Amino acid sequence: MSLPAKPEVPPPHAAMPIPAVARRWYTRWLLRGLAALSLLMGVAGVFIPGLPTTVFILIAGWAAMRSSPRMHAWLWNHRLFGPMLQNWHAGGCVSRRAKRSAAAMMGVCAVVLWFTPTPMWLRIMASGCMAAVLLWLWLRPEPA
Repeated sequence: MSLPAKPEVPPPHAAMPIPAVARRWYTRWLLRGLAALSLLMGVAGVFIPGLPTTVFILIAGWAAMRSSPRMHAWLWNHRLFGPMLQNWHAGGCVSRRAKRSAAAMMGVCAVVLWFTPTPMWLRIMASGCMAAVLLWLWLRPEPA
């Protein structure tokens, strides 16, 4: 006699990694400050074209995991920031929506940069950096 199979229900969130909190108090405070600053920059990146959101949220998650389990749990379960951290934790994945958004914002920044009176070396260097980041970003796997 076999038991009926239970339908598989995916968990609402991926399993949160166990925080590895730094042992020294000053290291925890420095990392907590980095997490808070990165989170503020990530939030600003939602509204300011050209300022990356995903990178700052990943830095905030990394620093929070080593300094504040409570902040890390909040970020991990957040409606907007949680999927970024969970996708990255699941193999360095970046969603197609995040890739498109980054490409659009970098494109806007490049156009503005080329139509403003800035030195040519700055235009070339900034455009080259954005192109390198976009290439790296588009080569990242996408979540299933």
